[in-house]
Amino acid sequence: MIKQLKFTPRGDDRGSLIALEVNKDVPFDIRRIYYIYGTKPDVSRGFHAHKDLKQVLFAASGGCDLLLDDGKTQQTIRLESPEHGVLIDGVVWREMHNFTPDCVLMVLASAEYDESDYLRDYDEFINWVTK
Repeated sequence: MIKQLKFTPRGDDRGSLIALEVNKDVPFDIRRIYYIYGTKPDVSRGFHAHKDLKQVLFAASGGCDLLLDDGKTQQTIRLESPEHGVLIDGVVWREMHNFTPDCVLMVLASAEYDESDYLRDYDEFINWVTK
């Protein structure tokens, strides 16, 4: 499942703040947080799927394109606002492209890093989702 999320900003003349609460704004317990930054404009990232992991992704700064593929359809979502995120729940191939120089891509994950959860070969991913 792929779901676009809208986060509620709060703020005043001093600036803005977005608070993300577990099982409210993020529909799972967060077990890992990481961010991708300093990615050169001609570099793409991702190129994998997860068997069980749930993730919420959003651009805290700058932007990038998120290509998502569930084995039947592909869609590209431009992440370029901290007010908008994407929930990925289920086996979905993901690639990130077209990073701006100031992009900070935040990822909230439902589990710690586990290499055995990854599908890193596209053909293996297609076989997994069609079996």
